[in-house]
Amino acid sequence: MSSPDADAIARASAEAMWAEDNASRGLGMRLERVGPGSAVLSMEITAAMVNGLGVCHGGFIFTLADSACAFASNSYNQRMILAQSQIALVAPARLGMRLVAEGTERQRADRSAIYDVRVTSDAGEVIAEFRGHVRSIPGKLYG
Repeated sequence: MSSPDADAIARASAEAMWAEDNASRGLGMRLERVGPGSAVLSMEITAAMVNGLGVCHGGFIFTLADSACAFASNSYNQRMILAQSQIALVAPARLGMRLVAEGTERQRADRSAIYDVRVTSDAGEVIAEFRGHVRSIPGKLYG
């Protein structure tokens, strides 16, 4: 369980990021919750996201997972950027599906960390698995 101060820092960090994150907001993502080293975002698949095969383009799924990784890794008011990632697209996402991306810290060192993100449908079907390696850059998100 995290401390009240750590939860407050995570929320303040997320609010500072969300205020400037035009890409995530523009895609209709919602920040569902955030805590120290974790974040949950959701996004509904719209007609503009569906490719010629009738399924969501993988790039949108990657962007949702990347955003969950970013909010989770920046939850300590330490600016972190993605250095390397991999994604496995497990099942197709279709028009009208609501996807949920849950990012979880796996390892954190002084200037780098590893986060896993599982993207699921509302029905609980695994859509994608993402792993991100992040590193710190100078500055804070707020304060």
